[in-house]
This record gives sequence, C-alpha cells and structure tokens, in this order.
Amino acid sequence: MWVVAKVRNNELNIFKQNLINRFGKEIKFYYPKIEYQKIIKNKLRKFEKILLENYVFCYHTKFNKINSLNEIRYVKGLTYFLNGYGQNQKEIVQFINHCKVFENEKGYLTSSFFKDMIISKARFVSGPLTNMIFEIIERQKNKIKILLGNIVTTIPDKKNYLYLSI
Repeated sequence: MWVVAKVRNNELNIFKQNLINRFGKEIKFYYPKIEYQKIIKNKLRKFEKILLENYVFCYHTKFNKINSLNEIRYVKGLTYFLNGYGQNQKEIVQFINHCKVFENEKGYLTSSFFKDMIISKARFVSGPLTNMIFEIIERQKNKIKILLGNIVTTIPDKKNYLYLSI
C-alpha cells in the first residue's frame, strides 16, 4: 500500500535510510523531480528539485496494517503521514504512473509533463529565460505559443525548457 509522508527539509535521505532499516530493501520510494540549470558566477550548474517539495510516496505491503505506521510515526526526518491514503490508493497509483510516463532516462520529469497543467501563466525554471514569466496564447500538438513581454514566440516540446505554473 502507498502512503504519503511529509518529510522535514534536507532530511529525506535520513528518513529513507530509517525506513529501509525498519522494513528492509523491499520498501519503495517515489518523488517526482526535475533537473534544471542555472548560471552562477559564469558557470552552468545543474540542480535537482523535488516537484512535491517535502512529500514522498512510500510503498510496502506492511502499510496495510495501521500498527506498522504507528511504529514508525516518530522516525527521524518524518513530519507526518497524510491521512486518507487507504481510500485514495487508485489516485495515488494513477499519479505515480502519470509521472513515470513523462520521465527521461535519468528519472527526471520532462517539460511535456507541465504542458497540460499550465492554465494561463507560467515561469521558466531552466534555460536562457530562467525566472521570466510568460502567458500561453495557444496550445498546439508539439509546441506552445507564448507571450513573453511584448514578444510572441513558440516553444517546441523537444527543447528541454522547464516551466512551472504560477
């Protein structure tokens, strides 16, 4: 059964290791992430960001039992488990499978994942237009037409520009 855990900032590895020690290597973790690049002091640096920030999906067959979650309620790195995970298994599995469809070979989400989620405005996370906000004018099959300031341009899906909805 999948559960959703909120983990403290910068303690994800500690949390994962504690659960592996408790349940063995059969436990699975999933957290969708993106890879982006920034120029810092004239050098291009790669960064990784977890899409759901502090939330992690954890799977183990023992999570069907409420007692097993009560045993790990005070594991180091854990803030809390979200309630309602039992009733929402179908939605959790659908979301994880949807994310995995849009992952590249390294396990990072591609820009096409965000294409359908953005309603009208977004901000670039990577590329030469980092942190610039744009409006979507038109969606096409393999590209989107945007308005960036006074400039109208298109962004093809094949370019690895990442953007997030505002």
